[in-house]
Amino acid sequence: MRIVVAVKQVPDTAEVRIDEERGTLIREGVPSILNPFDEYALEEAMKWRDELGGTVTVITMGPPQAEAVLREAISMGADEAILLSDRAFAGADTWATSHTLAKAVEKLGDIDIVMTGKQAIDGDTAQTGPSIAASLDWPQVTFVGKVLEIDENSIISERYVEGGCEIIKSSLPVVITVLKDANTPRLPSLRGKMKARKIEIPVWGIEDLKLPENEVGLDGSPTRVVKITTPETFSDGEIHHGEPEELARLMVDSLLGKEGR
Repeated sequence: MRIVVAVKQVPDTAEVRIDEERGTLIREGVPSILNPFDEYALEEAMKWRDELGGTVTVITMGPPQAEAVLREAISMGADEAILLSDRAFAGADTWATSHTLAKAVEKLGDIDIVMTGKQAIDGDTAQTGPSIAASLDWPQVTFVGKVLEIDENSIISERYVEGGCEIIKSSLPVVITVLKDANTPRLPSLRGKMKARKIEIPVWGIEDLKLPENEVGLDGSPTRVVKITTPETFSDGEIHHGEPEELARLMVDSLLGKEGR
């Protein structure tokens, strides 16, 4: 069983600040981490590798420093990692990013499953996993809370939906996005840390993936982030104390007054 896990290096959202004049994130001095949702995808991949045999390959697209999250994944138990890094990839939206990741999967060849976290904590779009499937023309199962069974031809998953869940059987190869309900990610081991320190991580660029420039980075992105702003906060309000009937009348009067009635 050959499984690819697509991960992302993201800014620690607890430290994120916004440049109000430029409308962009201030990344300088902000620590970067492995996207937390991707840890569940990685753990699920390693769990099934341990049970069925095979390999887990972790890939990410980003600047050279994104190598850090690949080494973290290796320390947790992944077998190998590949960094997709090229100036031509800069400015990619979710479509261009997923298209580039899909080409890396094709270059690896003979992959049974691609796993991702349900979304990244910086963009929160939940689009990359499904878009990888679209680029590969593979089936997809999103929001997987539990993988029930995998054999050489198919996978059975429990997919969480609003108000319940669906049991879905899909043929392989397939792309799945994993929820945090699926497992508890393991901690890095000493042996894993030693391997992560020594392993050589290949770097693939636009020429390695044989991609035209108009399909990657900013040129290959049909969407643009024009501006990022901090939501306005409102602290004004009133607190009333009294009996329920009295408070209900005050509420109704207040609402009617705001509507100009």
